[in-house]
Parts: sequence; C-alpha cells; structure tokens
Amino acid sequence: MMELFLSAFVTLFVVIDPPGCAPIFYGLTAQASAVQRRRMAIRAVVVSTFILVGFAAVGEDLLRALGISMSAFRIAGGIMLFVIAIDMVFEKRTQRREDRAQKIRETPKIEDVSIFPMAMPMIAGPGSIATVMLLMARAHGPEANIVVFAALAANLLLMLAALLAIGPIMRVFGGQVEAVITRLLGVILAALAVQFVLDGLEGSIF
Repeated sequence: MMELFLSAFVTLFVVIDPPGCAPIFYGLTAQASAVQRRRMAIRAVVVSTFILVGFAAVGEDLLRALGISMSAFRIAGGIMLFVIAIDMVFEKRTQRREDRAQKIRETPKIEDVSIFPMAMPMIAGPGSIATVMLLMARAHGPEANIVVFAALAANLLLMLAALLAIGPIMRVFGGQVEAVITRLLGVILAALAVQFVLDGLEGSIF
C-alpha cells in the first residue's frame, strides 16, 4: 500500500503543482489583506476538494454511462498528462497561468479569485481531474481507494499550506527555484504519463 500511496502522491503532486499555483495566487492577491488572502486560499482548496473527490468517486460510472472504456480513458489521460509534462519542462504551463492571472488582474470587477481561476482550472483542472480518475481506476478494493484518497488529501493540504505561506516562500526562494522544481517535476510526470498510456494499450489489447 505504501508503494501505491507514493505513486499516487507523486502523480497528484506533479499535476496539482502547489509550487506552481502558489506564486500565481500570490500575484492575484497582491492587493488583498492577509485575512482576505487566507479566506480565499481556504475557499479555493475546499471547492477544488469537492470537485476532485466527486470525480474520483463517480468518474468511472460516468465514463461507463457515456460508453467510454477505462482503457481508452487511460490512453487519453496519459496523452493529456504528457502534454502537461512537456509544457512544464519548457515552462509553457507557467506562462499560460501567468497570462491567465494577468487577465484577472486587469478585470477590476473580479476580486475573489478563489473559485476562478484558483479552484478551477488551476487546482481542479482537466489534468488533475483525469489523474484522480485514472488513479481510482488502478486502485482495486476499498483499501486501495482509501490510499488514493489519502494521497489526494495530502496534496490538497500541501496546496493549502503553500497558498497560506506563499508570501514568506516567495521572499526566501524566488522564481528561479520554482522554475527548476517545475522542470524536474515535468520529467517525472512525463514518465508517469507514458506508463498510463502503456496500461491503457495493454488493457485494450488483452
């Protein structure tokens, strides 16, 4: 079970990407007070938790209702995660997030960024939704399902901690360290994405 937990934790950590989301949140809430920033951070994580847990719980049934096999979803999800990994290695994902954040900053009517863009699509985006569904599909039995949920909970708690502590973190580490971490995580995610595709091909052939 520890191997499953570590695999699920690393996969979700790379996709949810607390080190990448936290600086964007910091930029979006630069004009907010400490209390406002804390409330938005908590709200963003709570909302994204409901979204991800919901898809983890009923995602496979939804696919079955749509006539989509799990093998096909594994292949599609693996390809999606591989594209995300390439973006992370070449820092395109960070640039897109920064562009989205800049658009939000330029829209004066939008003050609370906890739901959009933080909860969705930054935390509970297509990549993380696909990942929790893939992990739940690979988990067999109630104990394995609990392990996956534990890995998800651990990542969301790390996200909350990163959002709450982003001010001191940015002052200590800066943007260069975040860029290095993002590239390393991108390489790991690429390997995991290929494994998802191989699992899907194996399931469709055999």
